[in-house]
Amino acid sequence: MTLATLPTRRDEAWRYADMGALARLGVAALDAWQAIDVAAGESLTRYMVIGSDAPEVLRIRVSLGEGARAAFFVTNRGGDYTRVELEVRLAKGAHFEFGGVTIGGGDATREFVTQVVHAEPEATSNQTIRAVHWDTGTGNFLGEIKVARHAQKTDAAQDFKGLLLEAGASANVVPQLQIFADDVKCAHGATVGELDEAARFYMMARGVDPATAQRLLVQAFIGDAFVSLDDEAERATLLDAALSALEGARL
Repeated sequence: MTLATLPTRRDEAWRYADMGALARLGVAALDAWQAIDVAAGESLTRYMVIGSDAPEVLRIRVSLGEGARAAFFVTNRGGDYTRVELEVRLAKGAHFEFGGVTIGGGDATREFVTQVVHAEPEATSNQTIRAVHWDTGTGNFLGEIKVARHAQKTDAAQDFKGLLLEAGASANVVPQLQIFADDVKCAHGATVGELDEAARFYMMARGVDPATAQRLLVQAFIGDAFVSLDDEAERATLLDAALSALEGARL
């Protein structure tokens, strides 16, 4: 689809976007889709650390053949508006895994937007998203799961948790399920809260300095997003990229 004009907040998938940043990017940037086809029985894993001091929109369309598997693990730590958008179509018996972290302060908006289409039976998908923000930073997740009428035995899940380190930060989550089959398992969960001060106090009372205590608690919180990643080196890279952003957070 070619965008004739920039989207507005009336468009559901853009309701929490930074419209000023989109204007700076321009329409051409939003038409730059990356297409990935994973053949039947094949597997694909992508690891990404994204974010800079300029707005960025990364849009990817993924098509999974029968029995194929695709996994994306992303740390989104942009200093300006940063959006990762995934459109995924699953054939019979395919699996899609997504683990994502948005983290940062300032006044930037960082978001994940996913649309996962279970087009055929017996496919599975799992999405785990964690958001950690402070100052007036915002973390968003807009996730849509579509299950076709004949896509029986679908098993799809989304899990979002947000951690706000300061009162001015925010997190927005919009889970959407569109299910036309009757023999399916589809679930989503969303919670937003503050740092466990009792746990931090407990650690500090035993000699752990405040910065280290906060880092350890945040690491435990965001670790769920990468728990299904078997490559320990890549997991460490994603975690370190996220945790290094904490250096700008006030305690």
